[in-house]
Amino acid sequence: MSKQLDSHVETESAADLAERLCLHFTNLHLLVRALTHRSYVNENASALEDNERLEFLGDAVLDFVVGAWAYNHFPEMQEGNLTRMRSALVRTDTLAKFAHQLDLGPALRLGRGELASGGRERDNLLCATFEAVIGAMYLDAGIPTVEEFVEPLLVAASEKVASHIERYDPKSTLQEWAQFNKLGTPKYTTVDSSGPDHARSFTVEVQVNGKAFGRGEGTSKQAAAQAAAHEALESLGLISP
Repeated sequence: MSKQLDSHVETESAADLAERLCLHFTNLHLLVRALTHRSYVNENASALEDNERLEFLGDAVLDFVVGAWAYNHFPEMQEGNLTRMRSALVRTDTLAKFAHQLDLGPALRLGRGELASGGRERDNLLCATFEAVIGAMYLDAGIPTVEEFVEPLLVAASEKVASHIERYDPKSTLQEWAQFNKLGTPKYTTVDSSGPDHARSFTVEVQVNGKAFGRGEGTSKQAAAQAAAHEALESLGLISP
C-alpha cells in the first residue's frame, strides 16, 4: 500500500483505508474529510474542511442504525433495555473500540501537536473519527451501506452488553463512567427522610466531581441511591429518559 508522510509520521491514505476495509466510495473526498481533524486544517492550507460536521451527522445516523438493529435482533427485549443497549453501543468508549478494531488510527490526518500527544490512540478522537466515517458513508451510499458495515461490529459487542443489561445496576454503571472519565467515585448523600419508622422514605443526591447530577427517592437509602444514579445517567445522556 502507498503511504504519505504526515508531520514525519506515516499516514495511511484514504484510498488505502477504503481498500483495506472494502469500502466503496463514489466520492472519496468524503472519506478524506472524515479522517481530517481540525488541527490538520489549521496547519495545512490545502485542507479546506475538517470532520466535525460529518461527526455530527454520523452520530445521528448511528443512533438510528443501532436502535433499529437492536430492535430487530432482540425481539423479546423490553423498551427500557433496548434504550440501554443502544446507549451502550454508541457511547464513546464503544465507538473508540470499533475504531481500534478497524485500525483507523494510522489514517487520521492530524496536526503536529495532536500527533505528538498521541492523538491516534485517544478514545475521544477515535470515536469522533468513527462517527465522521459513518457520516461520510451515509452521504455517499445511504443507510443500507452503513448497516452492512456496522453489523459485524455490533454483533460482537452486543453479547457483552446484553449480559450486562440483564443485571443493570445504575450505581455501578455511573461509577464505571466516572472512573473512565477520571472524575473519581460518585458521592451519595441522604438529603431528606420522612415518614414513620415502619414506612420511611429517603431522598439521596449523587455528586460526581463535586457536581450534583441526580436525586432519587426510595424506601431504603440503597433504593434511593440507585434511583439517584439512574437519574444521573439520564442527565448525562448515557441512557434515555
